[in-house]
This record gives sequence, C-alpha cells and structure tokens, in this order.
Amino acid sequence: MRGLECVVNVSEGKDAERLDDFAGTCSSSLLDLHSDPHHNRSVFTLFGPHLSDDLRSLATAVVENLDIREHAGVHPRIGVLDVVPFCPLGGATMDEAVAARNEFARWIWTRLGVPAFLYGTERTLPELRHGAFALFGPDFGASLPHASAGACAVGARGLLVAYNLVMEADIHEVRALASEIRSPRVRALAMQAGSDVQLSMNLVAPLEATPADVYDFAAARFAVRKAELVGLVPEEVMRRIKPERWEELGLSETNTIEARIASKPWAESA
Repeated sequence: MRGLECVVNVSEGKDAERLDDFAGTCSSSLLDLHSDPHHNRSVFTLFGPHLSDDLRSLATAVVENLDIREHAGVHPRIGVLDVVPFCPLGGATMDEAVAARNEFARWIWTRLGVPAFLYGTERTLPELRHGAFALFGPDFGASLPHASAGACAVGARGLLVAYNLVMEADIHEVRALASEIRSPRVRALAMQAGSDVQLSMNLVAPLEATPADVYDFAAARFAVRKAELVGLVPEEVMRRIKPERWEELGLSETNTIEARIASKPWAESA
C-alpha cells in the first residue's frame, strides 16, 4: 500500500495508563506500540489515510502531558516528542517524505512552540543529537528549547530496523562490540538497561545488514541472551532470513509492516 510510515519516538516508557491515552489519540493509524521502561521510551508506528491528523493529535497530547525535565532513561533524547521520521512505502517517494517532514516541523513550532531540527537530507540523526543547539540552531523555531517539551528531531529516511540484543558481557565489552559492529549500514550503542547489558542498533540498510547478520556477528563474540525487535520489520527483510531462525532472532511474521497494515479496517477499501 502506497503512503508514508511515521515512527514516532516518545520519551515515556513506564506509565502504561498514559501510553494507552496517547495510543487512543492516534488509534486509526497506529500499527504498533513498543515501550521500554529502562530506555523510558516508546515507539508509535503510524500509517494510513488519517496519518497527518493522528500524528498531530499524538504530538499535542505528548507535549501537553510530558515534561522532559522529569525524564530519566538510558536512551539519548532532546525532547518529549523526540524523533519523528517519515518513511516512504509502496512506491511513495522520498520527496513526499521530505515535504511531510517539513510541514510537520513547521506545524509543531507554530502550533505547539516546540523547536524542530531536520534530518535526512541535511544531516544524520546522530549528527543532529551531537550538534543541536550547540553547533547549529533549529530549522524551525527559537534558539532555546521549549521549557517542558525540549525540541523535536523530524526526519525523512528510508526504512530501518531497530534491533536490540541483550549480551552475556559487561558494559565495557559491549561498548567495544558496538564500536566494532558500527558501519554505514549499522548504528550501534551499548546501554546498561537495568541488570541487562544491551547492544542497541539501528539497521539503516536492513536488506544488506539483516537482524540475522548482526546477531551472528555479536554471537561470535559473546553469548546472546535475548533478541528484541523494536517496532516492525519490512516483509522483504524477513524473506532474507530462514523462517526456522525467526524465533531465535525475536522475529515474527505478525510483526511485519505489511501484516499490520492488512489488519487495519481501512486497508480493505484502500
């Protein structure tokens, strides 16, 4: 199905009741909600004919109800509505994703007063996190963050797979592993998530570096206790991996973007 996917990263991963309320604001477009209390972060995957309205409703609820000054979690963040990337699906173009990105960035500043930084064509998300406010100002908005909401990173990018491995190693060993596995196709950080040491990755070229590839690379160095998909995975990526490995890799055919789209009522008439 042709359209834009939007993968909204919110700086709240502990308050289930509040997250349910947020999900209710965007239910028509919501394909998946993944939360992590140690990261104190949730990922809302949105797609569909009501994407723009549902995204704005979710953004409004998040900005009105969360305070970045009260946030604590192991994941880097610049705001309560931390990252909002638009990704083309089913023949949609990157130009369309850039246009949607710019429109939303302008809206969140003019309507909610939250400064917005753009990424994708101008800079990568890691570059944005490193330089926001310190090396460059927002693309939309004031040179200071919103008092309670912080700022928002709004992007246009291709599909990626967010993927975590819990390793049987200490944080220093996993930091070295993250450095070793990091490449133009894989972004990686080592994080202490409670008692677990986690290799947290974004597979930015998931057809070239699949979950199976990074799992095997990590497992050759240390034992993997658990594999976790964050959000959804493109069906095409799943087809690159033998089905008998899906369970070991934390994958399921019900967690593909295509399967979740097919389950929505509006998909029947699209």
